[in-house]
Amino acid sequence: MNLIIPMAGRGTRLRPQTLTTPKPLIEIAGKKIVERIIELVKNNCSKEIKHVSFIISSQDLKTEKQLKAVCKSHNYQCTINYQQEALGTAHAIYCAKEKLRGPVLIIFADTLFETNFNFPIDTDGCIFVKQVDDPSSYGVIKKNEHGRIVEFIEKPTTNVSNLAIVGIYYFSNGQSLCQEIQEILENNIKDKGEYQITTALEKMKTKGAHFSSFEIDSWYDFGTPQNLIESHKKILQTENPPHAIFSNTTIIQPCYIAEGVEIIDSKIGPNVSIGANSKIISSEIKNTIIQSNCNISGASFNNSILGNHVDYDSNLNIINIGDYSKFK
Repeated sequence: MNLIIPMAGRGTRLRPQTLTTPKPLIEIAGKKIVERIIELVKNNCSKEIKHVSFIISSQDLKTEKQLKAVCKSHNYQCTINYQQEALGTAHAIYCAKEKLRGPVLIIFADTLFETNFNFPIDTDGCIFVKQVDDPSSYGVIKKNEHGRIVEFIEKPTTNVSNLAIVGIYYFSNGQSLCQEIQEILENNIKDKGEYQITTALEKMKTKGAHFSSFEIDSWYDFGTPQNLIESHKKILQTENPPHAIFSNTTIIQPCYIAEGVEIIDSKIGPNVSIGANSKIISSEIKNTIIQSNCNISGASFNNSILGNHVDYDSNLNIINIGDYSKFK
């Protein structure tokens, strides 16, 4: 099975964290979001991953090196594809058209989730969904009493269904999807101004394809700084991070503390992640994500996010600062 991971979005709502680091490469409790996605598929899917294709916005040696390293750590081959214009979900998937062959699993790297990948054998595809309160920002499905999908709707203006598509799609034969998207692009068929995968799915269904739905267990949203902090908290609570002892320091679990971290005269936790090779002195920190190679002194953080290589010695209580920032 080929795994395709589109991740060309700009992540503007999560700035400044995404100004220098693509959202799927942000670390949550010591693991990049995209790495967590690959591990979830590897550990919960009956089909073996043969190849991983990433779709990013443009050539970026740093990003590509990190993606290749993630795949190499799991012994997967990978390719990097480029979506240089944000023309929609269908267009993004088509950028990896060479791998739209045979069984294909497509996962947009916008969110994390908990689910098993049990694909029905009597359908042409499986669309993963989750109940939401406000479906107007999502593609949604309607299904009949037998669980078969009868309609795909992109960002409905009326509440026709609360079953939101979470950005996970399985196709028993990716070639069928590839042909449909090619037709959409050639005929300039857009919905909400973009080439949508829901358009391709609806056209496939009209031509006789049978799709079933599968409701995921949990869905972690990282779209905004506050959602990132809340999802980080939930992940920490489920992963039982290891304990560590530091000089004159109290650690209130759950916390994730990476290798090479030095903490002195501080109170850390609950719900804190600290990236590798960071140093924290005389600070009280809770509900906060700190990336790697940070130097922090005299902090009193709550509900905060710090990027990589941050130097901080100030008196703010809630901050959201990106890579290579200095507060002194």
